[in-house]
Amino acid sequence: MSFEILEEEKFKYIESKGEGPVLLLLHGLFGALSNFDGIINHFKNDYNVVIPILPIYELPIRKVTVSGLVDHVKDFVEFKNFTKVNVLGNSLGGHISLLFTLACPEKINSLILTGSSGLFENSLGSSFPKRGNYEFIKTKTESTFYNKEVATKELVDEVYDIVNDRNKAIRVIATAKSAVRHNIGDRLHEIKAPTLLVWGAEDNITPSFVGEKFNEMIEHSHLEIVEKCGHAPMMEKPELFNGFLEEFLNTHSNKKGSL
Repeated sequence: MSFEILEEEKFKYIESKGEGPVLLLLHGLFGALSNFDGIINHFKNDYNVVIPILPIYELPIRKVTVSGLVDHVKDFVEFKNFTKVNVLGNSLGGHISLLFTLACPEKINSLILTGSSGLFENSLGSSFPKRGNYEFIKTKTESTFYNKEVATKELVDEVYDIVNDRNKAIRVIATAKSAVRHNIGDRLHEIKAPTLLVWGAEDNITPSFVGEKFNEMIEHSHLEIVEKCGHAPMMEKPELFNGFLEEFLNTHSNKKGSL
């Protein structure tokens, strides 16, 4: 990704500074910024694509919760003086997007979820990736995708470094446990924003039935199931994903409005 990471006050983020509405991207638990390369490169001119780096590894351990990360996003949106955002979240980022939408509905123009937690997730499988075992971590990372080649050495190395840093590993576990505790099935009916759901048919972390359940419970939602695709459609099927997103945003992003 060619965009500079900006640092202001307590925030680190990337911003395309395109002329259109704000498209706010929220990454997952192991989500590298490169996960969103396809989106930012496609939409960077027509939208102000913004990616705040979630402080999973910087927050005090007592605040390493889904709620703590939602508070960070709320503070960031206020700091940037964004009046309305189109928020897109993958995996844990989807969960945070949902909670942010519920907490600040007046700030939400539209919501996009892909492989989101919040109802059911199997993010760590039956065991946490073993420290020091590169092949195990490589296999775990590859299992995120239908096409194993998407799990590049750079991506595997990043996950390996996280797992082998005790401070980061503790925070990953704490955040994952918090996500499981913050099931929001009983509140999804409160979401009134237009919502796009894009799910991989072979997602084994938040299986496609999770997307179907979100579709059932969120009133103004539309579901797209992507065949031969795992947990991160924006990485595995970027052209298809961007097509769905562009059509949705053209209808719902209020490009003539002041966002």
